[in-house]
Amino acid sequence: MDTATLPADARPRLSPHYVFRWEESQSAFILLYPEGLIKLNPSAGAVLERCDGARTVAVIVAELQAAFPAQAAEIAAGVRAFVDLACDKGWLRAA
Repeated sequence: MDTATLPADARPRLSPHYVFRWEESQSAFILLYPEGLIKLNPSAGAVLERCDGARTVAVIVAELQAAFPAQAAEIAAGVRAFVDLACDKGWLRAA
C-alpha cells in the first residue's frame, strides 16, 4: 500500500505476515516476519501496540498525547509519519 498520508479515521492493523511482541532478550518490541526480525525503538513499539484495527489514527494520537503530554505537539506528526511508513513497508494495513 503506497500512501501519502492516512486519514485520521483509518484503522491500522498489523499485516498478517508479521508478529508484534515484546522480546525480553532484546529488551524491546520486535516485529517478526519469515525472513527475520525488526527491533523497534520505544516510540515505534508504543504506536504499533495500539494498531489493532479497532483504534483510528486519531485515537492512537490522542492516547499517546495523553500518556506523554510534554511531547503532545510532536506526537501527532510522529505517529502519522510512522504509520504511513509502516504501511508503505507493508507492516501495517489500514481499513
